[in-house]
Amino acid sequence: MSVHGPRGDNARVFTITLQNSGRTFPAAPGETVLEAAQRAGIALPYSCRAGVCGSCKATLLAGECGYPRNPPVALSGSAMARHAILLCQAVPASDLTIAAREVTSVEDIARRRLTVEVTGKQSLAPDVTGLVLRPVAGQKPLNWLPGQYLDVLLEERRRRPFSIASGPKPDGSIELHVRHVAGGGFTSWVHEGLAIGARLHVEGPLGTFVPREDSERPMVFMAGGTGFAPVKAIVEHFLALPTRRPMALYWGARSAGDLYLRGLAERWAREAPNLAFHPVLSDPEQAAASGVRAGLVHEAVLEDQPDLSGHEVYMSGPPAMIDAGRQTFAEAGLPDERLYFDSFEYAPDVLAQILAGRAGIGG
Repeated sequence: MSVHGPRGDNARVFTITLQNSGRTFPAAPGETVLEAAQRAGIALPYSCRAGVCGSCKATLLAGECGYPRNPPVALSGSAMARHAILLCQAVPASDLTIAAREVTSVEDIARRRLTVEVTGKQSLAPDVTGLVLRPVAGQKPLNWLPGQYLDVLLEERRRRPFSIASGPKPDGSIELHVRHVAGGGFTSWVHEGLAIGARLHVEGPLGTFVPREDSERPMVFMAGGTGFAPVKAIVEHFLALPTRRPMALYWGARSAGDLYLRGLAERWAREAPNLAFHPVLSDPEQAAASGVRAGLVHEAVLEDQPDLSGHEVYMSGPPAMIDAGRQTFAEAGLPDERLYFDSFEYAPDVLAQILAGRAGIGG
């Protein structure tokens, strides 16, 4: 059982076995474990699809694999020593047996490409634009589970992932929260030039950051910035069930304006006795002026919930927040299988630049 460099045997079809369910599926030459599973209609956890966020981490129990595309930067040395692999980058070099979470709830939802029209646009914050999209006439509405995302398809095979900020609606509308990234061509266009009536090509649904309804454990939701979008969709799903499970929502940002739908979250807390809302600002002066808690959002969670062994945690936001939560929540007793997260910052072509920078490559 080993993980090796990029070479490996890429000329054979290998069989991958999932330990928990016993299901098997083939991996074509050069195909990653995640790609092979998706082709077989099996849903394994993933988010960024580039080896950075770590949401697709699994355990290699038998066999060999390599990483010919991107290095597994989301794996620490200790994790690799425990035979952890990243499903989105690991390419089999033999038959494999792996221990991985299966997200069967998304398996029956087909991924589709469709053309949508911008039917709504509003400024949610100085650097956040809210969009409403609807399929053009003649195309069926997209189906998805709350928390999933879609890709906006651009020229030159580029993609930009955006979390869907609601569950499916009768009119087929899709809500997005788009943060303007300085120097980002697409988000600048959305922020400044995208007009009502414009058409976009999208593909979805994607991702496995979805509600788990098979327990009665208390739930903690942690969002950073526009990571609120998929958390909003999942919270609204549980509120609509309705559920009696205790829910604590923590939303972290730098300034009060970045909590762009704070009023909505406060209304949830007023109307749902089992939901508590905790806004957190990292800028102490902003926090004092706004009358909210100061500090880092994951630290606020731990101040209130020092023992997470009996909880389930959903978190979405910038990679630094995700990394901090993964480490500190585990130290607070949260089992890995009850931590669900979505790290949404990276587009594939941007990732290439990030990874090149981490490897010390100029450009």
